[in-house]
Amino acid sequence: MRVLLVLAAMAVATATVIKDEHVLIGKDNLVTMDIKTKELCILKLLNHILQPTMYDDIRDAAREWVIEDNLDKYLKTDVVKKFIDTFKMGMLPRGEVFVHTNELHIEQAVKVFKILFFAKDFDVFVRTACWLKERINGGMFVYALTASVFHRTDCRGITLPAPYEIYPYFFVDSHVINKAFLMKMTKAATDPIIMDYYGIKVTDKNLVVIDWRKGLRRTLSEDDRISYFTEDIDLNTYYYYFHIDYPFWMKDRVMDKLKIRRFELSVHLYQQILARYYLERLSNGLGPIKDLSWYKPIKKGYWPWLKLHNGIELPVRFNNYVIARDNNNDVIRLSEEYEKIIREAIIKGFIEINGIRLELNKPEDMEVLGKLIYGKIDKLDIDKIVVDSYRYLLIVMKAVLGLDTLHSDKYFVVPSILDQYQTALRDPVFYMLQKRIIDLVSLFKLRLSVYTKEELYFPGVKIDNVVVDKLVTYFDDYLMDISNAVYLSEEEMRKAKSDKKFLVRKRRLNHQPFKVTIDVLSDKSVDCVVRVFLGPKKDNLERLIDINSNRLNFVELDSFLYKLVTGKNTIIRNSYDMHNLVRDRIMTRDLVKKVESISDMRDILIKDLKNYHTGFPSRLILPKGLIGGMDMLVYVIVSPLKPVDNVDINILDVNRKDLMVDFRSTVLLDKMPLGFPLDRRIDVGNFITPNMKFVDVKIFHKKLSCDMKMRWDRYVLENYSLVDKSPIDSSYVVDIDLDHSVTRNLNMIDL
Repeated sequence: MRVLLVLAAMAVATATVIKDEHVLIGKDNLVTMDIKTKELCILKLLNHILQPTMYDDIRDAAREWVIEDNLDKYLKTDVVKKFIDTFKMGMLPRGEVFVHTNELHIEQAVKVFKILFFAKDFDVFVRTACWLKERINGGMFVYALTASVFHRTDCRGITLPAPYEIYPYFFVDSHVINKAFLMKMTKAATDPIIMDYYGIKVTDKNLVVIDWRKGLRRTLSEDDRISYFTEDIDLNTYYYYFHIDYPFWMKDRVMDKLKIRRFELSVHLYQQILARYYLERLSNGLGPIKDLSWYKPIKKGYWPWLKLHNGIELPVRFNNYVIARDNNNDVIRLSEEYEKIIREAIIKGFIEINGIRLELNKPEDMEVLGKLIYGKIDKLDIDKIVVDSYRYLLIVMKAVLGLDTLHSDKYFVVPSILDQYQTALRDPVFYMLQKRIIDLVSLFKLRLSVYTKEELYFPGVKIDNVVVDKLVTYFDDYLMDISNAVYLSEEEMRKAKSDKKFLVRKRRLNHQPFKVTIDVLSDKSVDCVVRVFLGPKKDNLERLIDINSNRLNFVELDSFLYKLVTGKNTIIRNSYDMHNLVRDRIMTRDLVKKVESISDMRDILIKDLKNYHTGFPSRLILPKGLIGGMDMLVYVIVSPLKPVDNVDINILDVNRKDLMVDFRSTVLLDKMPLGFPLDRRIDVGNFITPNMKFVDVKIFHKKLSCDMKMRWDRYVLENYSLVDKSPIDSSYVVDIDLDHSVTRNLNMIDL
């Protein structure tokens, strides 16, 4: 086991909190360092990543640490030597945008990750991070540091700042950040008319709050109706963190032993996101996701309204966008060849790579197919000439749709919205792309036999009743800290503290708490797996959907292990306790205060930070629904537990003395395929068994009309009136927005 030799105690201040009395990074190692100090240390490294380091101790550590002189401090010296060679030859310059799908960028980022990952102890890890912080591209540094914190055992329990606080440019519309700069750099703070017009409020504590909804109005297609879902910051964080947790470029042998079936999980996640997106489309009267063809225009465009820190805007894809052009025919052919190879392998039942035959005809071969689609086959020991590749099918398909929109040299790249994991879900074409890929998975599943009655049946177990509370959704408001997007002045840098804090306010989808009650009758005491699915009953035209056409539209609400006792078992699952959900992420400024004030980090990890890096947003488990109710189905199945080999089921015990384990799916501990039993074609005549049940439910959307001042003041503001008049419904007849309390008594002649 790796021995922890760690540096002197240190603490962090974000742009909002700093304490000079904290002990800084020292030259001496300590035998132990608690998780609190580690936490504060990492937060310090990730504060204001776009500007020079404001902390003297980090600069000193970076200057004093010489990697070449400390090769023995790393587990793999060849990894360090390769990085040094690359660094001396030149890497992505600081200030440029780090692009996840650019092969050169990701190849360099992997080398950065390796020297962090293979540091012998936390002391070497942090000093190496300080050295990198001062020398490499900021985006690349954040990516590699995030991945290493996720995968190093001595970093377990460390909570990273939310990615939308580290780099808000990928999550916040450009007009909002522009208003923040306006408040920072001009006299707008003293101009009530400008502040009121743009929806800006400044409190006595120099807290600037910007209303996201006031400003640009834009729509290119009907798909913009569900931008509240696709542009949700927590949903995009979930997708980004999944990539960090299961990066396609990482070798299986480096992964944690709990992260088994990683590519099967990848396939399952994409299918689930696709299903969840379809439910949101139904909630807004939209039809099925369209098929994607390289040779037909994309009818519906998308305008990201995102501008990066270097001033480059993410490109717009207008309506009727033509994919096949003279400059991308080679990429289209490559994508088609990729698909053809995979499709032929599925039909044949095997594929040969470098002389090695890999089977594709059994349920467990889903892992091989997942590697072909979302990753790459590991280099085998008997093959010495394979070159690592940082491209795979999904990345090649993204390239067809606009990778390297403008690429003037080997480093400068203008990414498209699809090229970053933090932004890809915003684009409706992403889901068309995933549908095309999931079709390959469906073809593989069709080659497998349907589940027999014996595979579905659980002898002696019967679901007697399922009761679901009334399901109600609504929109509420939230505040997001974008202080790291606004540059600090020289004086603020010297103080290591910003004079103003910047928050933005936006609407988000939420739901009222509910519970699912399941009554199970059992004639024995036995371990089982309970799976709860939510799916549509009708399509957008109010037609009932056939189960075989509908099974992939079901979202897995909950899945958990349970020990049945003889007789009646009443299982109650609250919506906020369902598996692998994360509640609202706390702001980093509040996280610092919590960490500093708490005595036992385990308490905050279990209560406030549960599933922080892995969880799906608890707010989004239900689609919006309809005001009059949207017909849905809840499907519950109880099946026997078939535990995988060599995995300790006790990792799920919340009373363990060690730190909680962020584990994405309890059903990974069960041998049955993910998505069981809806993952394969259904033989309707032999499908229904006593241990499963379908229940009709409705999802109601509640349109709020309460006083906005009351709801706004409930957060942080005082005496702030958003509007002082009732909305005018017929605003299309006027050319100004009358919902702003702005005095417009200026005589036009005076201009």
